[in-house]
Amino acid sequence: MRGRAAAAALCLVAHAAAQPVPQPRVLLFFSLNVEADHVLFATDALRFFAEVADRHDFRVEATSNWADMADENLKQYKLVVWLNGSPPGAQQQAFQRYMENGGAWLGFHVSAYNDRNSRWEWFKQFIGGGAFGVNNWPPLPARLIVDDTGSPVTRGIPKTFVAPVNEWYSWRPSPRLDRNVHVLLTLDPAQYPLGIKGLITNQDPDVPVVWTNTKYKMLYMNMGHGDKIFTSDTQNRLIENGILWLLSRSDP
Repeated sequence: MRGRAAAAALCLVAHAAAQPVPQPRVLLFFSLNVEADHVLFATDALRFFAEVADRHDFRVEATSNWADMADENLKQYKLVVWLNGSPPGAQQQAFQRYMENGGAWLGFHVSAYNDRNSRWEWFKQFIGGGAFGVNNWPPLPARLIVDDTGSPVTRGIPKTFVAPVNEWYSWRPSPRLDRNVHVLLTLDPAQYPLGIKGLITNQDPDVPVVWTNTKYKMLYMNMGHGDKIFTSDTQNRLIENGILWLLSRSDP
C-alpha cells in the first residue's frame, strides 16, 4: 500500500511539473475620443506590445472600455498599461485597490496628466506629487540623460541619447522631490529653451521623463505623442526593458 501511495504521489508531482506555466497577462487601456496624436501613439503601441509579447511569451490584451477597470477583471492581469488616458471616477478606486494589492502599472504621456482642477489626490501622490506645468510646442526630439545606468529599465541604454519627436511635459513640483520617487531619465537642460510656441525653459531646470514611485510596482514614461515614438531602437529597448521589469517584479 505504501509503495502504491508513494507511486501515486510521484505521479501527481510529475503531472504538476508537466503543466505549462500560465502566461503573464497584460491589459492595455486606450481611449479613442482623444487628441489625434494620442490615438496615433496608441495604435503604434498596440503593435509594439504585441511584438514584445511574442518575443517574451506573455499575453497582451487591449480594451477601450474603462469599465474593464474593475476589481474582478483586474485580478487576471499582472500588468495594466494606460496608453493615452486615465479612468473616470467610477473606476479610480478599483485601480487604487489593484495597485495597493501588488498590481503593476505602466503609464505613458497624457495618462498621468493632472492639474489644479484634478480631484484624484491619491493618483497625484502615486505619480510623485507633481501637476502639469508646461509643454514644448511643436513636438520635438529631445536629448535625454540617463540618471540611473544601473537600473534594469535602462540596461543597454547610453548615458545620453536623442529621443524621437514628442510633446514633453514639465511637472511642478518636480517628482524628484518626492522621497519615494526614483528618476531614471531626465530632459537635458542644455537644450533649453525647448520649443517654439510652447517652451520648456530654465524655469523648469529639472524635468524627469521616466520614473518610478518605489512604493508601488509602477513606471511612468512621458513619451506618447504622435507616430514617431517607436522609430528609435534605443527608446524601443528602454520601453521593452520597462515592460519586462514590471512583469518580473515580485515585490513593491
